[in-house]
Formats: sequence, structure tokens, C-alpha cells
Amino acid sequence: MRPLNLHRVDLNLLPGLVALLDERHVSRAAERVGISQPAMSRTLHRLRRLFDDELLVRGDEGYALTPRAERIRAQISTFLPSLDELFGTDAFDPALAARDIRIMVTDYTVSAFGTALARAIRAESPESTVSFEVLDGRALDKLEGGTIDLLALGRTPPPRYRAEKLFSDRFVSVVAADHPLAKRRSMGLAQYLRWPHLAIDVEDGMQPGVDPVLHSLGVSRRIQLTTPFHVTAPAALPGSDLVLTFPSRLLSWVPGDGATRVIPAPPEIPPFGIYAVWHPRMDADPWHRWLRRTLQAVTTSPVSGAPPAEG
Repeated sequence: MRPLNLHRVDLNLLPGLVALLDERHVSRAAERVGISQPAMSRTLHRLRRLFDDELLVRGDEGYALTPRAERIRAQISTFLPSLDELFGTDAFDPALAARDIRIMVTDYTVSAFGTALARAIRAESPESTVSFEVLDGRALDKLEGGTIDLLALGRTPPPRYRAEKLFSDRFVSVVAADHPLAKRRSMGLAQYLRWPHLAIDVEDGMQPGVDPVLHSLGVSRRIQLTTPFHVTAPAALPGSDLVLTFPSRLLSWVPGDGATRVIPAPPEIPPFGIYAVWHPRMDADPWHRWLRRTLQAVTTSPVSGAPPAEG
């Protein structure tokens, strides 16, 4: 690309130049740009010096364009739309878009908003597609590399990423109906840690909101069985002494055949949040902002494919 020599050009003259060439009248050009007639006269004087040409000459029927001015006007008509697009608002119309939207989720988060989000996107942007990918240990790397557009995470991300809280949930403990804890209405941390656990490995061998909290207290649970999926976990409890720590939003997934019991988790395990996470380079991107607004709308709606969010 050839370097531009802009040292002798004042781009502030461009609106005046366009108005003068279109209106062919100093007063009307001044009114169009929103400046005084003397100010437009000074602009014309500077433009004449810049182009070494009169540009506008007075005739019997008012001003006329010089041949140089006619050529300039033709050139401006070709690049001005591109200039408006360059410096104008980068608008996004979802109805005209055809984006391949990729969101990384767990089976828990996709159950909370997946169906509602897919419907909302299809309604507003029928040519776009949505792909949900299973959360793994390389989630943030994929976000960094741009192979996914958004990530639903059960913890706050590192500071270099952007995050917005979608909803809150709390944990409950689920045990077999014949488990010694089944008849309890509450459970302390010591009792919770006494039993073997069924853990849901969401990210890097941990269950966010559970294991990091326990580690911060200087304790850990004895994990005897691990599964990557929330949906299959409750079925493994009957006939075992395992304790499952489970999001309350998913209690509809716990079989209602009387084979399990639900009790509150220890108070040391606090409510947790689910966050939409994205790369900061997408902060101001119009289509990505639309995607985030759409996701926020479906997760705050009472009809989102999951029980209402807690505060």
C-alpha cells in the first residue's frame, strides 16, 4: 500500500469541500455544514490554496465548478461512501446475518439456557447457526484463539477476560434413600466430609464452587467416583453410600421414584454464579454484543428451560 502524504491536508476541510461542490453556493454550503457564511468563505479560500484552483467561479447564473472541481467531485463520489462506512457506526442487523455461533458449555449450563437461546437466535437471526461444545480444560485457550465465541463458566475467569454474571444457583446434597444421612434435615461440614463422594468433573478435575471452596478451608473430600456429566450422576446413587453435590436447578433430573433423598449442602459451600465469558477483543463488536444481550435476556426470563434464578 502506497504511503499517504497527509501532512499538507486538513481533513476538517472535507465537509466544506463536499458542501461547496454540491451546493455551488457559499451561503447554502455554510447552512448545510452548520457554520457561518464568513467561515465557509474562509474554507473556500483555504481549499483554493490547497488545490491551486478557483474551484468555484461566479458566472451569470451563480457559481460554476471549474474542470478541476468537477474531477474532484467525481472522485469524492466514489470514496465518500467508503469513508462514511469507515468512520460510521459498525451496525449489525441480526436478521441479515449468517453467523456460526460457538458456545462452550456443560450439560448443566446448556440445560439452563441452551434451548431458549437457540430459539431466540433463530427468531432474530434465522440464517445463523448455534453450536454448543462441551467444556474442557482448554476452554480459555479456545477463547483466546477465537475457535469459540462465548464460554459459560461456573467461576470468575482470569482478569484478562471479560465476564458477566448470568444467574446464581446453590448446591444441595443428594444421597440414596437408605443412606445414613437420608433422614437428616441438615448436614455439617464434618459429616459431609466423612462420606465418600460422587464428583462431577467439570473443569480440570474439579467441580467449581465445591472443591476450590473446600481447599480454601484446608480440607478436601474423598472422591470415589467421578463423572463428567450432571445428567448421569443421580442414577449412580441408589445402593451406594456416595454423596452427590448437585446444583438445585437440576433437581428435576433426580429420579422421583423414592430411590434418593435431597438434603441441604453444608453452609460452608456457598451459592455460586454462572458467568458468560468472552475475550476483550470482542467487547465492542456489534454482533457479539447482540449475542451477549440475547443470552442475558433468556437467562433472566422466567421461561428459560430451567427453574428461576436465585438472587
